[in-house]
Amino acid sequence: MLFCRNGTEWAPAWQNNGINRCFFDSVSSSAMFLTIFGFGTAQCIIFSQHGSRTHRAPARPWAVLAQTLLTVLLILECVVHMIVQDLYLYGGLCGSEVLTMFLLTFAYLFSLLLLRQERNSTLPSLPTRHHGIALLGFWSLGLVRENLAFVSWNSTAWWWHLESTPHWVEFGLWLLRYAALFTLLLLGFVGKGLPAERRAGSRQLYDVLNGHSEEEEQGTRAKRPPKERSTWANIGQKLKIMLPIVWPSGSRTLQFAVVVCIVLLAGGRVVNVFVPIYSRDIVNSLTGSSTLQFRWDLILIYCSLLYLKGAGVAGGLLTQLRAQLWINVQLYSSKRMEVKVFTHLHSLSLRWHLQRKTGEVLRVVDRGTESMNTLLSQALFQILPTIIDCIIAIVYFVTAFNYLFGLIVFTCVAIYVVLTLIMMEWRTKYRREMNRMDNEANAQAVDSLLNFETVKYYGATEYEIQRYQDAITKYQAASWKSQTFIILWQGTQNTVMTLGYIAGLLLCAWAVVHGIGETHLTVGDYVLFGTYLGQLFGPLNSLGGYYRTIQKSFIDMENMFELLDKDPEVKDAPGATDLVVRQGRIDFNNVCFSYEPSRPILKNITFTVMPGETFALVGHTGCGKSTIIRLLFRFYDVCSGKIQIDGQNIAMVTQNSLRSSIGVVPQDTVLFNRDIRYNIRYGRVNATDAETEEAAAAAEIHNRIRTFPNQYNTVVGERGLKLSGGEKQRVAIARTLLKAPAIVLLDEATSALDTKTERNIQASLSRVWEIIEQGTHEELLALDGHYTSMWQQQLSGADNTDSETDNS
Repeated sequence: MLFCRNGTEWAPAWQNNGINRCFFDSVSSSAMFLTIFGFGTAQCIIFSQHGSRTHRAPARPWAVLAQTLLTVLLILECVVHMIVQDLYLYGGLCGSEVLTMFLLTFAYLFSLLLLRQERNSTLPSLPTRHHGIALLGFWSLGLVRENLAFVSWNSTAWWWHLESTPHWVEFGLWLLRYAALFTLLLLGFVGKGLPAERRAGSRQLYDVLNGHSEEEEQGTRAKRPPKERSTWANIGQKLKIMLPIVWPSGSRTLQFAVVVCIVLLAGGRVVNVFVPIYSRDIVNSLTGSSTLQFRWDLILIYCSLLYLKGAGVAGGLLTQLRAQLWINVQLYSSKRMEVKVFTHLHSLSLRWHLQRKTGEVLRVVDRGTESMNTLLSQALFQILPTIIDCIIAIVYFVTAFNYLFGLIVFTCVAIYVVLTLIMMEWRTKYRREMNRMDNEANAQAVDSLLNFETVKYYGATEYEIQRYQDAITKYQAASWKSQTFIILWQGTQNTVMTLGYIAGLLLCAWAVVHGIGETHLTVGDYVLFGTYLGQLFGPLNSLGGYYRTIQKSFIDMENMFELLDKDPEVKDAPGATDLVVRQGRIDFNNVCFSYEPSRPILKNITFTVMPGETFALVGHTGCGKSTIIRLLFRFYDVCSGKIQIDGQNIAMVTQNSLRSSIGVVPQDTVLFNRDIRYNIRYGRVNATDAETEEAAAAAEIHNRIRTFPNQYNTVVGERGLKLSGGEKQRVAIARTLLKAPAIVLLDEATSALDTKTERNIQASLSRVWEIIEQGTHEELLALDGHYTSMWQQQLSGADNTDSETDNS
């Protein structure tokens, strides 16, 4: 292919009373591409660093739509112009024409990206009513390019004389470009208008003159519903969280399995290329114009490739091997993700857990973990192979057939992908609504079942059923919208695929019968093209489903990522050390606390609990007794003041060491749905059965447990509902006694017990509290605690006695 038509030279800028067409097309298109790419890239960087997403529609939405349609029209003109030059005007192409088409097409595509960016984002600086300098400069340069054609009015190489049909065609295309670029530039100055809240200058002056305050404007903005986020928003952050979990960094075997899976994936793409080729060769051997051939070797190779490739859902040998290897990788990533979320949930503060809905949280975690596995397998083994197959098909048809075949495949795939992105993004809001309704229905069901007794006490069964039925109805309404949208999309994709078949097969049949330029195809080539289209359109037909699955997975993962984004309210301070309890003195110094700023609970609370002392907090309900216990346990951080244990600020020690030194029996005892032994042993998980039963006896629950049919193996039910209130409290006391902490907090721990049992437990607690330290002489001295202090006092007293004896 020559770069300039008819073998002319590129260098002379002026030829035959006009601008050299070869020089003009290549230089002007390069200038337009470099202008939009250079200034546009700078604008994208500025918007990414300083821009903010707007939630208002532009002042003239029709102008934005018109600009988009005109830009698409210019892209189509570039492609059609090249095809017309090849097939109708000149009977072939030159390099400058192909270069011009590619440069202008990419330039217009980039301008569409900038249009979308300016439509959805704004800068904090004072904006103007028109577009940015990148788009305005690009459109202006394009209009200048078309106006330069007038310089060549007297040149026979241009179209102005309209002496032939090609001149009329060129003139019509020039008029189309001129009108489109002129309209784009005009709309760029007067048509777009940035979103109303960003028009700072005149708008602010108008607000001042009319008495509109900034506070009122902000309040109005706050009432507007937030704009639905794109599924792909913050995708970088999502992948940053997901990829380290997915990659099996702790297992060389699994890493090798991932590499083998990728190799098998690449092998599958190679097989997909050769299957249609061998099919073509077999057909040609059976339909040759001279001698027919029995090519058993080609048939065996073709069948072997089919065995590797497979067909249908099951797939071939390569797919089956890859699926088998991927099972352990998927299980590994699923386990790591579940453990990560579970660990994070336990790191969150009590305030969050008191506000959570258990059913909703569990649903979010289950759905998010499942969606992560689906996302990974779909993206790696469905979407990526389909994209690679499309690229291979386009390259193959352009090189082996004719560029028109590659253009048909590219156009069909591009239209399909663009429509998929647009329609699936529209469906996102329906999927999010489904998730919200699903979460609410599950949360409502779990909440109702957890409060089963309350529902029965008040005869509210029908009320609860009706509430759950209403929630299911709302979920089904959202589901109906989503599924209807899927049916609409399936009709659209069928239309696109059918049009692609019609255009491709007609062109291929024409090339078999008449040829296209220097391209002459055989019947085998027709079979190859049809086979390749079927092989390509099969996965491509499922691309919408794959994309929908990935989109659903990202949506399902959003709630899980929101959980992971929640920061713990109470954190260990940098450089926090372990708490060392020597005596057990507790000091509250001017402690202030409130759950909400408008409702203070504690105001300048100051008191001291001496070692070995029993300290009681008495007051009416809601005065803050349980709050003080929670602050000491550091479920919350104080607003001001400080809490100290043996002179150590609890905010500066690790939470684990603090809580391991304190035992608590809460007012509302909650047990695990396990057996009684498990619940008591939870105080010290490595305790023996004898120690567990001893703690139960001290809590006056051992004899009662022995009367149960399964004794210590009795399962207590959800939250301990199978036990009475007094039994649950005694199990909690036994659990705390088994822990043997240095500090014990009792929040009305015996409120559900009779007087005799309460006194027995108090006596047991008193006996336990008398044991400050345990161990041998050497072990107690090593603790450097109360025993050490007494030992030193004894040694000091002995020394004084010896001294007095000597003096006497």
